[in-house]
Amino acid sequence: MKRREFVRTAGGATAATAAAVGTTGTAAAQEQQPDWPSGASDGNLGEYVDARGESEVTVEVGADDDGLAFDPTLLWVDTGTTVTFEWTGDGGAHNVVTVDGPAELDSGDPVDEEGETYEVELGEDAAGITHYHCVPHDAVGMHGGIAVGEDVETTEVGGASTGWPENIAHVGVPLHAHWVGIAAILGISLTFVFTFYLLKYGESAHTGHGGNQ
Repeated sequence: MKRREFVRTAGGATAATAAAVGTTGTAAAQEQQPDWPSGASDGNLGEYVDARGESEVTVEVGADDDGLAFDPTLLWVDTGTTVTFEWTGDGGAHNVVTVDGPAELDSGDPVDEEGETYEVELGEDAAGITHYHCVPHDAVGMHGGIAVGEDVETTEVGGASTGWPENIAHVGVPLHAHWVGIAAILGISLTFVFTFYLLKYGESAHTGHGGNQ
């Protein structure tokens, strides 16, 4: 490779390295969620939906591959929203019953018919956070949560990582900012050192052929 071509290639590689490292260090945005009780947040599937601004919302009963979850599992709605629980027909017979909280949910005896519905309007008396479950499948994690209104306790979810992620599958996404900077500087420095060494001591592709190339 000619020296001039090498310099152009090395410069491009340096820029690409810096861009890649900078992208790796991008922090995820933080999100405010209701401070769910552990029984609700540990429910199967774990899907969260902020449905504030919607007057009607549907929750699937018997969701996920085994039909033992509510979808969404965690739901935040405005006061006065109508929530319809709709049975998928999967996972056996289910019902919807309050465990703890202001919303009085009780769909009655467990049923397994696809298309069965239980509708409830969540008024002022339901304001706050309610943990509910399916009675027959309580022990296997069929739990859910509904937050109603704006006057609920919240917590921050997501944001910049403070080290290795809890899930090892996420290794490689946000890193500390100072490590990102060090990695970028090191990559750029090594590229220039290698370039200098090759230009000073490397052999040109035309060396030994005579004449001025």
